Amino acid sequence: MCTAAAEPWGRLAAALQRGTKVDKPSASALIDRAADLHIQELGLSARLLQHKVESHLDAITAVLPRAGEHERALTIAAGETAALAGWVAWDLGEHPKANAYYKVASECASSAGHPPLRALALTYASYGGNAPQRKLGLLRQAAQDVRGRGNAAAAAWIHGRYAEEAALLDNATDALQALDRARFAYDFADHTSEQAWVRFMTPYRMDSLTLSVYSQLRRSELAVTANDAIARLGNGLPDGGVVVLGDLAVALLRGGNVDQGLDVTRKFATAAHAKPNTMGKERARAIASLLPVGERDLAHHLRQLAA
Repeated sequence: MCTAAAEPWGRLAAALQRGTKVDKPSASALIDRAADLHIQELGLSARLLQHKVESHLDAITAVLPRAGEHERALTIAAGETAALAGWVAWDLGEHPKANAYYKVASECASSAGHPPLRALALTYASYGGNAPQRKLGLLRQAAQDVRGRGNAAAAAWIHGRYAEEAALLDNATDALQALDRARFAYDFADHTSEQAWVRFMTPYRMDSLTLSVYSQLRRSELAVTANDAIARLGNGLPDGGVVVLGDLAVALLRGGNVDQGLDVTRKFATAAHAKPNTMGKERARAIASLLPVGERDLAHHLRQLAA
């Protein structure tokens, strides 16, 4: 118990048991900072972000016992920060720490009566572990938690994640149905005005989820979807570009479009080097296995990125 209380998630869990008074400007500043950290995550590596996130979690934790009328809003901000801390920890390979953060983020959601926050923690958690059915269970619960207005981008992400996991199990029916739900939800989404934690859910990221599913299932729609994604991408590198370019490269190479696949692979390698992360490593590994025999140097470089 003493050890847990010494950690940021332990201090937050303890602070949830109390509550009194904080002024509105201070509460607003803490809430805005929590949102801004989710936006910073798009451009910063996990290593650079970790101290900022954990320091901010400590700052919110310190004022929660005096939160007064701002207790619910600050509890939600604390939970969103804890969830991000978990995501960063997972990215750095600190899996027990990540799970502890996800757990306390879910406790914040229960304390505040705010299901979308639990959905965030559950969806982050779905990227870890090796039990596919458990991942699907987490995502089913997360989908229930984001029903209703203001959650369309979150719903698109969660259903897209479910589609990815179902495709990995070769369950084409479930995967395609979930992908249809994701794309339908995205028609009503505005990732720039919903929760800060769905800011990454750009049209490019929706493309990448679709490509991931079609590629895994070897669907005939893969080539057309990849071409549409390239046209949308243009010459720019969007936020979250490592994942987007990685999924696009896999789709092109798997679909037989080798020249374009190599071009995107080189852009992916540059992006993955600039912002190394676990999801990029997974994609680097997959791309390396799909490269033609003549691209040994590129394959070696990608395996180094994946190490």
